[in-house]
Amino acid sequence: MGQGRSWEGAVLRLLRAKDFVFTVTGAEDVTAEYRRLHLTDGGMLAATGVHPTMWVRLWFDNAGKPHQRAYTLVDPDPAAGTFSLEFALHEGCASDWARAAKPGDTIEATVQGTGFQRPRPEPSHVFAIGDPASLPALNSLLDELGSASATIWFEGEPAGLPYRGDNDRHELRTLPRGHLVDDVKTTLPELLAATAHPYVWIACDTATTRTLSAYVRKDLSVPKDRMHALGYWRAT
Repeated sequence: MGQGRSWEGAVLRLLRAKDFVFTVTGAEDVTAEYRRLHLTDGGMLAATGVHPTMWVRLWFDNAGKPHQRAYTLVDPDPAAGTFSLEFALHEGCASDWARAAKPGDTIEATVQGTGFQRPRPEPSHVFAIGDPASLPALNSLLDELGSASATIWFEGEPAGLPYRGDNDRHELRTLPRGHLVDDVKTTLPELLAATAHPYVWIACDTATTRTLSAYVRKDLSVPKDRMHALGYWRAT
């Protein structure tokens, strides 16, 4: 574990987190604001295994201070020890690192807290709410729950992004920033009422995720085991 991780790294060690070093093998700009990096896993997948929506914490230098952000694995290959990461680019040290990353560069990572519990009974329909930052996790979820149809609210412009939904089974609703919460509250109740075994998945910025998670649990009475919510980034 690198120097300067301070109390965050110490707490993660106490929680039996595992540390690894990833090495960049290639990079591609999917769009001007979305970049994919290919990496070797430093032995991680052999040690931890892999599951749907699996994510890792990367450690970045932020003006001499440690900064960690979580990213979902894309196309992990345990046999080869490789995977990719996708970055929705904006201002900040994580995006700065991703923009400049080239083959041979390394990044320290921690695995702790990730997990996936498949809903039982199987969802008859999935209601997913996300944005470019959570797109890799959304793709992984749709791959795993492939037998279910889905309604997806997507905040932002998905054109050119590696969205893997099936247009024959998945309805994609794109919304500009600031309109997501109102649209979900307007349309989700009726859709939920018409679904025998729904599953709700929310992965937006922290404030939006908190608002929608509370609404789905309290106002719509969706049980905890029929939903998942995780804030993927913090608006500033």
